[in-house]
Amino acid sequence: MPNPPVDRAREMRTGVYVLVVLTAGAYLPSPLYPAYQGAFAISDLAMTLIYATFALVSAPALLLFGSASDALGPRSVLRASIALAALGSACFAFASGLGWLLVGRAAQGLALGAATGAATTLISERARLNGAVLASTAFVAGTAAGPIAGGILAQHAPAPQFLPFVLHLALLGIGWHLVANLSGRAPRTARWAPTRPEIPQGARLHFAAAAATGFLAWTAAGLFLAVIPALLDRSGQSDQAVTGGILGAVLICSVLTQPLVPRLGTRSAQLVGLGALLTSLALLAKTAGGSLPITLLAAIVAGAGHGLAYSGAAAAVDAVAPAGERGAITGALNLAFYLGAGLPAIAVGLVTLEYPLSSATSWVTTAAAALVPLAAAAVAVTHRPDRHASGTPGERVLRRSRSAAAAPEPRPQRATTSRPKRTATHSSRSPIASAKRSSGFRWRSSGSARRLIRR
Repeated sequence: MPNPPVDRAREMRTGVYVLVVLTAGAYLPSPLYPAYQGAFAISDLAMTLIYATFALVSAPALLLFGSASDALGPRSVLRASIALAALGSACFAFASGLGWLLVGRAAQGLALGAATGAATTLISERARLNGAVLASTAFVAGTAAGPIAGGILAQHAPAPQFLPFVLHLALLGIGWHLVANLSGRAPRTARWAPTRPEIPQGARLHFAAAAATGFLAWTAAGLFLAVIPALLDRSGQSDQAVTGGILGAVLICSVLTQPLVPRLGTRSAQLVGLGALLTSLALLAKTAGGSLPITLLAAIVAGAGHGLAYSGAAAAVDAVAPAGERGAITGALNLAFYLGAGLPAIAVGLVTLEYPLSSATSWVTTAAAALVPLAAAAVAVTHRPDRHASGTPGERVLRRSRSAAAAPEPRPQRATTSRPKRTATHSSRSPIASAKRSSGFRWRSSGSARRLIRR
């Protein structure tokens, strides 16, 4: 019995919906961190660890489940992801201590790490044009929607630590129903194996520059999402809707600037983005959340820089990634992104063991800002224009890498006996002349012209 036709548009919308809802849920708690910290008497180190747990769990989950959709099908992977996300939201809704929050963040990290590959594949296969761009936009849009919705509900709705997660559970229930209606295709022949992050030799310099750029882009975004809510609360800014709006502004500005990357080119996009990140980190190091207007300005500039640097880095790596190895390279790049989002936040928490949160934020932010010129220099050097070759620098690196791999090895010369040399233009060793003789033709001169006649 033939399978029913697939509704490509509906299944594409399902992938977008699930990706937005999962990412929104992962960042829904960000404006609520000060309230949890006060309610459960949690230290600054523990609070930054709660945030970083998501990034540190998502990175290996992304590599572990990256190919699961190929072996099990997107429906099975997305169902498991929705179930894990529901566990995470339930932990936050009924949290009574630090352990609940850590388990909730770990479940959210596993859910999004497993779903990212499956949802992106579903969107790319079902969308007619720019499926990868649509998936990336859905990911960042959900990241922006989470803190904005969490802040508004926490400020203007009852039960601020309960209602946002109950509503998220309802959205996950809708997602479960949509995923259940996906076409039940048979699993592909590919085996489920963890994605190994491997970098081809010809693309390593470009990858290193892009990974450093993306790491710093997510460092800026991660610091805002992890520590700015607590800093704003301690400076007297208790409106959680405003806090959520500032956090959301980072990702909204990122979404708005990402479409500029094709116009600017990967080199210019990364350099301009790094310049904006440097400005934002300098502002954040100076104020450390003590001034609401400066913090808002830093958030807007950080978002613009994040969009250009993050998207430009991903595009630069995509330009030099061989088709058969794109999954492994992308997995390695995403690993750098997730580590950038989590490790600096942990560094802030460790410094708070001896110093106040504001000082720790300023010092870690200053250290991150000092790395920006180094990343910019790496981008400038690896993307240096070549006047004698066409195409983008990434394309030229890829061509050189492939040419070197395809070049035949030199053959050892064999000893030959002495033979009289032929000086004619078409010698007996010429493949063209050999082909002509074997076909029964010979050259005949007629004045200044030469023509081919049959023997």
